[in-house]
Amino acid sequence: MKDIVRIGCGAGFWGDSPAGAAQLVAHGRLDYLVMDYLAEITMSILARMKSADANAGYATDFVGAVMQPLLSDIARQGLRVVTNAGGVNPLACKAALEALIAEAGLSLRVAAVVGDDLGGQVDALRAADLRELDTGAPLPAKLASINAYLGAAPIAAALAAGADIVVTGRCVDSALVLGPLMHEFGWQATDYDRLAAGSLAGHVIECGTQCTGGLFTDWETVPGWDDMGFPIAECAPDGSFVLSKPEGTGGLISPATVAEQITYEIGDPAHYLLPDVCCDFSAVEVRQAGADRVQVTGARGHAPGATYKVSATWADGYRCTATMMIGGHQARAKGERVAASILARTRAQFTARGLGDYRETSVEILGAESTYGPHSRARDTREVVVKIGVAHADKRALELFAREIFPAATAMAQGLTGFAGGRPTVQPVVRLFSCLVPKALVTAEVVLDDLRLVVAAPPGEHTPPRADSADTAMQGEAAAELVAVPLRRLAYARSGDKGDRANIGLIARRAEFLPVLAREVSAAAVAAWFAHLAHGPVTRYPWPGLAAFNFVLERALGGGGVASLRHDPQGKAYAQMLLEMPVRVPAAWTGKDGILPPQP
Repeated sequence: MKDIVRIGCGAGFWGDSPAGAAQLVAHGRLDYLVMDYLAEITMSILARMKSADANAGYATDFVGAVMQPLLSDIARQGLRVVTNAGGVNPLACKAALEALIAEAGLSLRVAAVVGDDLGGQVDALRAADLRELDTGAPLPAKLASINAYLGAAPIAAALAAGADIVVTGRCVDSALVLGPLMHEFGWQATDYDRLAAGSLAGHVIECGTQCTGGLFTDWETVPGWDDMGFPIAECAPDGSFVLSKPEGTGGLISPATVAEQITYEIGDPAHYLLPDVCCDFSAVEVRQAGADRVQVTGARGHAPGATYKVSATWADGYRCTATMMIGGHQARAKGERVAASILARTRAQFTARGLGDYRETSVEILGAESTYGPHSRARDTREVVVKIGVAHADKRALELFAREIFPAATAMAQGLTGFAGGRPTVQPVVRLFSCLVPKALVTAEVVLDDLRLVVAAPPGEHTPPRADSADTAMQGEAAAELVAVPLRRLAYARSGDKGDRANIGLIARRAEFLPVLAREVSAAAVAAWFAHLAHGPVTRYPWPGLAAFNFVLERALGGGGVASLRHDPQGKAYAQMLLEMPVRVPAAWTGKDGILPPQP
């Protein structure tokens, strides 16, 4: 058994730079290179590609742009590769890789993990009366894709069978790291604390440079954006790990940058349910272990559930988005009137043609802080971008809308310009349907050479989620004079998304700030702050190990992903919005000798 296994992540999404994998292969001194390519919308795109070509449906840039130039170095180093670039066609991805390997005269063995695609079982699943997790809606009549989130056990089995490269379809992102650790350290299906720790390592590095200084609240402290270092998890047999990056690269690894990424796309940190383990990250701690090195410890685990999460995508009409710039006095007001006029003009034409009304419209005046709603401080700006998003069941209606955008340049406000993108295009709306399927209905298999190995699902049991925390008051400050300051002076924050749900991790800059956050930033306060965007409940979870809270906002993204007409459909700016909330602190904290950092 190795003392340390070094795993680097060279891609955090489909479209990430090939330079990440190249950097890690050249300078990472890795045992494993992992790459994450899949998101819900990616699956629907790949499904459409496969429907047009039986040999398509995987991330082709992984094969051509990433692996082709690196194959010789990978073989020479004995480096093993694990990726979910197989998309909806892992076998085709495997075949394309094997062709490259043969052409290069190498002998690398490629395994494919299959079984996540449930497209052949739709009738049986429909008969089982599957229901959407949040809405209780039945399975849509026609699906673009339907895939179970497999775990790490098939990846570990493929490595044990001798695979040098493992290509999966849909699996949980963290499994790309947990699978190699299970294989290297011999972790068993019931080693729940270690499985949780390995899953945390995968969760931290799965988004590439997001954990090495990317998206950090204090962005001005992060050097080298032009050459960001991709992450390396140096993992120990007990599950602890140190996050690092190749020497000499840009970025920043600190307890704060790592803590932000730990909170990304998490719900209850004490109940993060994965196929292999139910993780409890509530006591996780981060500490500086050297320059650009942070040690992460404290993950705990419990038995996983008896079901797999399944994500399906389905077509639900069409959408179109138009943008234009307007300058001059009262630019915001002119933009609002232009948008209202275009919508009124096209609605009249819809009525004349019997096309019916828009299903949904969204007008945002970008530059006037439209997304901030009542908290905007830029209402009088002299330059804005008008964004009009519309949805309709009939493609012809949106083609008419697209034709009516350019006439605004001569019929409406002076100062209207910025049609550089050309006539807007009509696109299908792809919605997400998430449900749970018993593990017994899903069969994961490893395909390697002539071997086809069935991998049993990890055992599961129901573990109820923990209840929300009660708000706690500051201690010993009742008589203190209080003054309002922006929340950003007390905290870091990172926001993420899952479907139509957003989360915001809020981390105290100093432990003594935590009682203030507990009192001032309640679930009710966050719900009120985002009332113009979030139309469901807000839940606050304590995160004591990180001196943090995690907020989950339901129905907060206008449908989420490409189903949303908003300019920020994934809530990427939500953390920044929350950090502008005013909070009350003791006046003594803000003086010359106070403990608050200077106003950023």
